[in-house]
Amino acid sequence: MLLIKNAHIYSPEDLGINDILVGGGKILSIQKNIECNVEGLKEWNAQGKIILPGFIDQHVHVIGAGGKHGFSSMTPEIKMTDFIATGTTTAVGLLGTDGSTRSIKSLYAKVKSLNTEGMSCYMFTGYYGLEPTHIMENIQDEMIFIDKVLGCKIAIADIRSSYPTDLELLRIVRQVRVGGMVGEKKGIMHLHLGNHPERLDCLFRLVEEHHFPIENISPTHVGRTEELFKDAMRFAKMGGMIDITTGASQYTKPYKSVLYALENGVDIETMTFSSDGNAGLERLDENGKLIGFRRAPIDQNFGQVVELLKESEVSISDAFKIITTNPAKNLGLKNKGHVKVGYDADFCCLTKDLELCDVFAKGKQMMDNFNVVAKDSFS
Repeated sequence: MLLIKNAHIYSPEDLGINDILVGGGKILSIQKNIECNVEGLKEWNAQGKIILPGFIDQHVHVIGAGGKHGFSSMTPEIKMTDFIATGTTTAVGLLGTDGSTRSIKSLYAKVKSLNTEGMSCYMFTGYYGLEPTHIMENIQDEMIFIDKVLGCKIAIADIRSSYPTDLELLRIVRQVRVGGMVGEKKGIMHLHLGNHPERLDCLFRLVEEHHFPIENISPTHVGRTEELFKDAMRFAKMGGMIDITTGASQYTKPYKSVLYALENGVDIETMTFSSDGNAGLERLDENGKLIGFRRAPIDQNFGQVVELLKESEVSISDAFKIITTNPAKNLGLKNKGHVKVGYDADFCCLTKDLELCDVFAKGKQMMDNFNVVAKDSFS
């Protein structure tokens, strides 16, 4: 058990200075002055630091991605400690373009490994194409029988997609929704968006013409171009959730996209950040010549929220919804995204200057005074 004293809690709503009692990886109590005499209880004084829910990254390539310039351009796996260093206590892994050299079974194994090492990790089945990349026979079975599968990924409006028809997308999202109903999950069809001019047209048809529930449809990379983002704002005003990529695929800084959306009447509770972390990116010289490769960063979800706070009047409570409560809602994670009794004890602690200094995952301290103290299996 753990007793956190004197924490300025943002749930992300401002709860003021409180104590937090943690046991079994869950939040047991939040009160002004908790007195607890339990054998083995550890006490940690937050000294008035800001405590937020652990950050959630709902689109990250945990087993690597890339490969469009051959085998040597493939990115490696991400370590659990890399996530902790960014405040990410929950991640959703997925495949990218490549459903051949990387397998859905390897993704599942990595997801289970990250959970064993101390963070929370889930996954989307599928990849860019329509061809099956499943552990079981179909998407619906995976939604029902594999606890870590939250939905299915597919690509649209991209030269690397399979150019799925409306009917094919409907059949996918139907399996996701029905499998989620039986498996007690929300169910998400997570859609990679490229830069083709049709943008979100097919998604509008799914909702407006075919009457499919918008909450099961989750478009990402919506900040790739300005015209695509305008479509995304329309999607958000219809009740959908839109995901802005912070590590790549952006026509402007992600925090500026949020401000643009707010100015145009989009509710901040309909927007999320995800990193697309570990995607393979090109390194070019001043003449545009390819000179190497780099990995999309996984630290910009937090970084862009801090930029949003510095460059606007958006409150701490609202800004951090983009990487806490909003992705938890989008994914249907009922025990994540808030500092509340009964929720998982995942916390990010910030200084008054909004520097990440301490991280707790499942009630265990993983970062202490700016230093990652958790160890992955091969440390």
